[in-house]
Amino acid sequence: MVTPHENPAFIGDDGVSRSQEMHNHSNSEPPPKDAKPAKEREQWGKGIEFLMSCIAMSVGLGNVWRFPFTALDNGGGAFLIPYLVVLFLIGKPIYYLEMIIGQFSSRGSVKVFDLCPAMRGIGFGQAFMVYLLATYYESVCAIIGYYLVESFRDPLPWAHCRPEWGANCIDSAPPKEEQENNTASAGRIDGEANRTITSSELFFVNEVLREKDNINDGIGLPNWELVIGLFISWLCVFLIIIKGVKSSGKASYFLAIFPYIIMAVLLIRALTLPGSVDGIIYFIKPDWSKILDPKVWYAAVTQCFYSLSVCFGNIIMYSSYNKFGHNVHRDATIVTGLDTCTSLLAGFTIFGILGHLAHEIGTDDIGSVVKGGAGLAFISYPDAIAKFQSLPQIFSVLFFLMLFVLGIGSNIAMTSCTVTAIRDNFPKVKQWQCALGIAIFSFCIGLAYVTPGGQFILTLVDYFGASMIALVLGIAELYVLGWVYGVDRLCRDAEFMMGRKVGPYWRWCWAVVTPLIMTAILVYFLSTYTPLTYNKVTYPNWAYAIGWTITCFGVLQLPIWVVVGAIRAPGSSWSEKLRNAFKPKHDWGPRDPLLREQYNKEIANEAIANENLGCWGFIKKNILG
Repeated sequence: MVTPHENPAFIGDDGVSRSQEMHNHSNSEPPPKDAKPAKEREQWGKGIEFLMSCIAMSVGLGNVWRFPFTALDNGGGAFLIPYLVVLFLIGKPIYYLEMIIGQFSSRGSVKVFDLCPAMRGIGFGQAFMVYLLATYYESVCAIIGYYLVESFRDPLPWAHCRPEWGANCIDSAPPKEEQENNTASAGRIDGEANRTITSSELFFVNEVLREKDNINDGIGLPNWELVIGLFISWLCVFLIIIKGVKSSGKASYFLAIFPYIIMAVLLIRALTLPGSVDGIIYFIKPDWSKILDPKVWYAAVTQCFYSLSVCFGNIIMYSSYNKFGHNVHRDATIVTGLDTCTSLLAGFTIFGILGHLAHEIGTDDIGSVVKGGAGLAFISYPDAIAKFQSLPQIFSVLFFLMLFVLGIGSNIAMTSCTVTAIRDNFPKVKQWQCALGIAIFSFCIGLAYVTPGGQFILTLVDYFGASMIALVLGIAELYVLGWVYGVDRLCRDAEFMMGRKVGPYWRWCWAVVTPLIMTAILVYFLSTYTPLTYNKVTYPNWAYAIGWTITCFGVLQLPIWVVVGAIRAPGSSWSEKLRNAFKPKHDWGPRDPLLREQYNKEIANEAIANENLGCWGFIKKNILG
């Protein structure tokens, strides 16, 4: 028989068996000798692989692609203060919370909510949401792949205007004779115009997206060049996750480290461009009138969700493959801190480039030099690279390779979350079979995003299928774990698992601060809702119908599973069934039966001790610690 002390799955990073450590400090009797260990769950080869995978997941397109244009749309530097506050009060506490619950139970994002049968809808809703995210993330990777291939051309195809683009085009790259003379130029303007448009922007809209003015008559047919990129992107994801965390863990070293090397090079280059300092000042200088704007705070919350991937199920899934005593407190601190630094690094880089663009065009309004949205990373960066006088192709290849790696790293986590959700419920399905099926089906769905109306669909899915669902399910997750399951029990679980107490900061955030702030954000969003637009173009009614259907499918998982849980729960009356549906199941706890037996005894002893606590004593113990 394998004891917890002998099983490496329950040895912490310091080499101490957590089960043995807790047993030495417990008054409970040792577990029965006839207890059998649970079926082994796949685990990370090394603890560092988990950390690198979390970095590759959290540090991705959300930092380089989404953060700069979110900041741009919300007043530049004014966005930083709400973002950092939200990170401290929402992002970091949820990140640590999900790491604890995933590692403690060794269950994926769906099965973990078996702790409260009535709340399984949270897991199913998150699985649906993260799958939608995965489908459009790979479409972005397809566009990145297209740029990567085009980067080998000399000159870069977006560097100069083409006759068919009209008279308002301005070259992103200065004429060759000016490069040879090493003189600055704002480029060439053909004819008279009220607004000049860079060749980089026109290349993205006319050649890459082939974008339509609206989708009233449909979204059009897929761009075959982007279809190839979409296929290659999904092929990469499939090959990396084909063996689960054993293969993705090995790839995480490259996926986590390589982007930082390229990002540092690009930042240094951006700082050497004229006007870049003005852009960075615009980025860090707060507009105090924006600080109190609820829209900015709502944008900070959604950006925090995207950047850290909290409330998507990815963190729970990754941590479920950890050894039981792994120090997730350390990893949560590292990842959240590094994620913030990366967002700032990306912001400095792109706002430095925006400052240079404003300098070239001759305007002081940095916020007006380029439109926001997904196009920012495909317009501003390429525009700056086109201005490089020495080997711009090398910088372009490296930049888009970095973006491709970031996108793949993030989508590996999202696709793995879907795979884990399926295999946890259907264990007979093999890893490669599940991964292949998801990749093929997702590729077919992704074809909609590489059509002339694809960016309309991407924005629609992002809004209705990600932002709204993530906020509602995230709030439900916090109330279930913090109030129904209980902050005190969460802290006991963490102490039992890692041998360290949980401080008041975490207790207050989990019990009060985080769920109430998110609830206020949701109330504000619902009270100020306006129909979604893309580039100031409204959607047809059928598109809004699809969007609300997506939202309802994700959110309605909550009441549906409350009813199902109540029906399945034991009890002689509906009120008793409903109460039992919100209680943890008898098999909830550590996966290993030896540890679970010991854990259940400690919980029983704790329940007896709590019986004599008054109201203030309960609050003092559960929240103040």
